[in-house]
Amino acid sequence: CQAPRAWNHNLDNSLRDMGFTCCPSEHGMYTRGKGSSWVIVGVYVDDLIITGAKEGGVDAFKAEMQRLFRMSDLGLLSYYLGIEVRQSKAAITLGQAAYARRLLQRANMAGCNPCHAPMEARLKLSKDGTTAEVDATEYRSLVGSLRYLVHTRPDISFAVGMVSRFMEKPRQDHMAAVKHLLRYIAGTVEFGLVYPKLSGVDNSLTGYSDSDLGGDTDDRKSTTGIIFFLGQKAVSWQSQKQQVVALSSCEAEYIAGAGAACQAVWLTRLLKDITGD
Repeated sequence: CQAPRAWNHNLDNSLRDMGFTCCPSEHGMYTRGKGSSWVIVGVYVDDLIITGAKEGGVDAFKAEMQRLFRMSDLGLLSYYLGIEVRQSKAAITLGQAAYARRLLQRANMAGCNPCHAPMEARLKLSKDGTTAEVDATEYRSLVGSLRYLVHTRPDISFAVGMVSRFMEKPRQDHMAAVKHLLRYIAGTVEFGLVYPKLSGVDNSLTGYSDSDLGGDTDDRKSTTGIIFFLGQKAVSWQSQKQQVVALSSCEAEYIAGAGAACQAVWLTRLLKDITGD
C-alpha cells in the first residue's frame, strides 16, 4: 500500500533535482525556467503531460527523464485519462466522445432518441419520493460516470449535481432524470471545449457566480453555480449545493460570490505559479 507514495516521492525528488519547482497551489504541477527555457510538467501518478516555450526544452527534459526511468514517449498529446485532445494550427479541442458512447452502450441507450436539454425545466426531485426504488448499484455507476464527463462538459454540470444527491436510495423518478440526461448526451456526443490559438487577445481571468434560493426540496438549501473564463475560454466550473440554509436570495448570492472569490484566489495563484507573472 506504500508503493504509490514511494513512487511519488521518487518522482518528486527527481524533478526537483532537475531544477523543477512544485507549484504550491497544485502539487501535481512542476515548472522550470523562464522565457525561452520555460517547461511545465503535469503529473498524474506515472503519466506526464509536458509543454514548454520551445520544443528543444521539452526534448531536453524527455532525454533527462529517459536516463532516469524507463518511459515511453507517446508524442503529441491526443488522449489522456479518457479525454480526447485534438490539436491543430487554429485551436486545441478537448472532448470525451468515445467515453460518452461507451457510457450510452453500458446504459443500453446507444440508439435512443436525443433530447435538447439536460434536464426538464423547473424539475423538482426529492429523496422522499413515492415512486419505487431502483437498483442503487446501477444508479451510482451511471451517475459516477456522468460526473467524470463533466470534466469537458460544463453544460451538464447542474444536472449531474442534481442527480448525484440521491445516491443513497434512488427511485424511479431519479433514474428517469438520469436517462433524460443520457438522451441529451446522445444528441451532443461531440460537444467539448475549444481553445483557439489566438495571439494578442485578452487572457484576463473573469468569473461569474449565481444561485437559486432554497431549490432543494428536502433541506431548502440553495445551489451555487460558478464558471471562470481565461479570456473567452472556460477553464473552471462547478455546480454545488450550499452548505448552509440561506434566509434570502441576497444571502444565497453572497454565499455563491464568496465561493467564487475563493476559486478566483486559487486560480490566480495557480496561473502565477505556472507563468511566473
